Amino acid sequence: MKRKLKIYTPFINAGIQETATYRVNWIFYMLGNVLACFVSYFIWKAVYTSSGESSMNGFTMPQMVVYIFLMYLTSTMVSSDSAYLIGEEIRDGSIAMRLVKPVSFNGTFLFQEIGNKLMTICVLIIPLVVGVEIVRVVFTGSVQFNFISFLLYLISCTFAYLINFFFNICFGFIAFIIKYLWGVNLMKNCIVGFLSGAIIPLAFLPKPLEQVFLFLPFSSLNYTPVMIYMGMYSGTTLLYYICLQIFWVVAFWGMSKLFWRICVKHLSVQGG
Repeated sequence: MKRKLKIYTPFINAGIQETATYRVNWIFYMLGNVLACFVSYFIWKAVYTSSGESSMNGFTMPQMVVYIFLMYLTSTMVSSDSAYLIGEEIRDGSIAMRLVKPVSFNGTFLFQEIGNKLMTICVLIIPLVVGVEIVRVVFTGSVQFNFISFLLYLISCTFAYLINFFFNICFGFIAFIIKYLWGVNLMKNCIVGFLSGAIIPLAFLPKPLEQVFLFLPFSSLNYTPVMIYMGMYSGTTLLYYICLQIFWVVAFWGMSKLFWRICVKHLSVQGG
């Protein structure tokens, strides 16, 4: 294990340096996400105001506000650009340099993204969690923070990131065949955003559809961690969804190994 960490530490450092070097781009990317977050808030505020209901599908307006901001935090923490990076490296030919390294192909992307995540988490998680808890205090009049729920949320986010990473690795291998992934990747992001509850809570869907979406891996990316933080999952329900996340991590890890063996035989680059 120590030897493995020593091998992949340079990739972690590369991820940290990349984020630090292009920090203005990173800042504007985050500001764009914050803006989208506030747009969602005002849309849902209008929905609740026009409906005249204090609660919709188990969500009060204060809970919806917390859901919106937690969804932004969670989606930022568990996001993965591995599919886009694989597509770009195949397009410009730089993937050849990654392939000749005597290390795991998936591992190089994973540890580089871990470096990116370390920077993001250090900058974002404390102020955003504090902000969310202040909102909860304002709406409820009492402190709602639960350390156990927060710890379980972090564990769930870890599994969610691994699901997202290995899913994107599997998806990125499509570029080995179709050569350019940009448009397909945009479509994938839109579909995953809807299926993961990032656009609307899955509780707002018809019951049969909600049950199907909850079993799919995409609900494990954003919806499950957020519901755990908000205390809406507990006991056997909590255990079930954590175990479901572990199942999807193992499933996509296995699929990434299988797809690698199949797709690498079709690799041809257009640049480099």
